[in-house]
Parts: sequence; C-alpha cells; structure tokens
Amino acid sequence: MIHPSYSELIEAINTNNEDDDESMVLNSRYSLILATSKRARQLIGGAKPLADNVKGKKPLSIAIDELYHGKVKILPGQHEEEDLREIAGLAPEQPAEEAAAEEATAETVSQESAE
Repeated sequence: MIHPSYSELIEAINTNNEDDDESMVLNSRYSLILATSKRARQLIGGAKPLADNVKGKKPLSIAIDELYHGKVKILPGQHEEEDLREIAGLAPEQPAEEAAAEEATAETVSQESAE
C-alpha cells in the first residue's frame, strides 16, 4: 500500500493551505499529479529538497513528502495553462502578430534560397 494515500495527501494539502484560502486547493487526483510532478521536475532540475531524510529517495517520493508535510504550497489557478502546455511539450503561445512575422520571414528566406 502506498502511504500516504491519494485521499490522505489531498486532505493534508488542503488542511495545510486553509489559512491562506477558504476554498480547497486540490480537489482531484489530476491536480495532485500535476503538483507532485512539477515539484519532482524542480528537484531533478537542481532545486534543494525541503523535506528531511531525503537520502536515497526518488524525486517523486520527495515531492510527495514535501506536499504532505506542508513544506511546499500550491498556488491555485496561477499559470495553469502554462503548466498544461509544458507537460504536453508545447511551446508557449505567441501573439498572432509575432507568428505572422515569423511566417513572412520564413517565406522570404525560402524564396531567396530558391533563387
């Protein structure tokens, strides 16, 4: 059995954040997975662990422990679209004018190459 369970972890995270906001921070397993995977990527990228006794633990286990003990706070709704695009491996959205300018430049370069 995995400890803490999904329900225990979601309850602990919401309890740790009650003093900041009246609404629940996490209400689904999907939100929990996004939060833990993002923190695990930060740890892999070189961020220092905030939890104790991390020697020999994998980044995901450390991230879960940090969230469970309230060492990391989740800010609801901030950068949600960016996070989803990052996970999907998509580039950030560009304004339409920039995209059109890049296309025009690419067409000009390809026309010059053909000549």
